[in-house]
Amino acid sequence: MNIRRFVPAVVGAALIVFMAVLPLLNLSLPGILPTPTYMPGTLALLSLCMVFAALALSYNMLLGTAGMLSFGHALYFGAGAYGLGIALEYFGVPLWPGVFIALIGGMVIALATGAVAMRVSGIPFAMVTLAFAQAGSVLVRRNPQITGGEEGLSLPTEHVPDFLIGVVNTRNLYWLCLAILVVVYLVTLWVDKSRLGHLAEATRENEQRVKVLGLRPYTVKLVTFVIAAVLASLAGVAYMLLQSGTVPRAVSADLTITVLVMVVLGGVGFRWGAIVGGVLYTLLDQRLTVLAGSEAIAGLPDILRIPLSEPLFILGVLFILVVMFLPGGIAGTVDKAVRRRRGERARTSLQSLEDAAELKDEVRV
Repeated sequence: MNIRRFVPAVVGAALIVFMAVLPLLNLSLPGILPTPTYMPGTLALLSLCMVFAALALSYNMLLGTAGMLSFGHALYFGAGAYGLGIALEYFGVPLWPGVFIALIGGMVIALATGAVAMRVSGIPFAMVTLAFAQAGSVLVRRNPQITGGEEGLSLPTEHVPDFLIGVVNTRNLYWLCLAILVVVYLVTLWVDKSRLGHLAEATRENEQRVKVLGLRPYTVKLVTFVIAAVLASLAGVAYMLLQSGTVPRAVSADLTITVLVMVVLGGVGFRWGAIVGGVLYTLLDQRLTVLAGSEAIAGLPDILRIPLSEPLFILGVLFILVVMFLPGGIAGTVDKAVRRRRGERARTSLQSLEDAAELKDEVRV
């Protein structure tokens, strides 16, 4: 039995356990985390990291597994966030039925938009999804009586359990976000290992060949698209609860571009890479904002102070460096190094066997 195949599962389980007990520990990472790990500020930041890691995982299913470049994935994230708020506010239902309504709404929107967008592929597909995202953004902004317009939509706390409300319950929200991230990961893992995932990968590589085999790539892509959208809606639900509200940016194409950067930074096609990309980007975005307003940056000459005071400039430079020097992203680079090392080990073992055989022949002579 090959023990090596169980290593990722063991490492993943250990990491989940560590993350679960983290709010009970007093750990400090100066410059990375604002406070010790048991305090609400750090727990809220880590929760936000997990929300965007889940969103990046859902987008990686589209881009990495099925090869679909979408510029409208944030539409379904926003559907989850706004859907939960609207269900609680106007339907008066408790939290968990509201979550179910939000996910069903995200699925229905994904079916309607995906059925149209799947009629084309490549750049036209990306443009169609962008158009749907822009339409969703306009609807959110132009209907303030329902969505709150530019001000956003606040979470109706009277329909939410007390243990998920307030700063004192940040720890519970952290555990909820962790559970949602685990659920999203398990679903993406199941899809990738299932027949659906294999067909999606085959469609990504050669859609015409899949058609020749008598299969239906349209259906495969649509199902994958809908599953990814529902997972994005689930991440949107977590965002709504964590932030106690949402804003129009949650449905904008800008957020989709941000998630695309997360996936590329972590490594397209790697589930753990999407998580790393989501966490790393969110940490950098939050901490660079603090750094930009610090006295250390304010005291620099203008030629350095002006660009360094813009977090997006630093993130853009980082993204360019990753694309230039780590084209496979963080996970792709690590995977390539591991494969190279295993190849060297295999060649070394083969060489040792050949040397032993030659030595044996010499002894016989």
